[in-house]
Amino acid sequence: MFGMFKKKKKSEKKEAPKPKKSEKELATEQKEPWVNVISVEVDQDDPGNGAFELDWNEYFVAKLVRAGYQKKKEDTDAEIVDRWFQAVCKNVLAENYEQWEANQPQGAARQVNQNDLGNGRTEIS
Repeated sequence: MFGMFKKKKKSEKKEAPKPKKSEKELATEQKEPWVNVISVEVDQDDPGNGAFELDWNEYFVAKLVRAGYQKKKEDTDAEIVDRWFQAVCKNVLAENYEQWEANQPQGAARQVNQNDLGNGRTEIS
């Protein structure tokens, strides 16, 4: 009966769960270079054309600068990252070409055909 006059305890407030940090935030906190492809767009009329959207942190840009991707002091971070991405694309293309070339039959790419047309003329193809 006397319990009804007791002071009620305040209910403990539950803290809202902290949102999880993104990979970029975690890498930046640890001062590690980070880059990610956010999206890829493909031209519907010409699938050979498109664009990549990249995201990065300041430590990734610093790594690229140390690797020589900054050509001018006034280069923006986006220009430095774009220069790096173009180099990556060129390397992929070169590697694929080298693999294609290695898989060609011996001498097939350099085969020269000669056809004697008479009267001292020769057709070369």
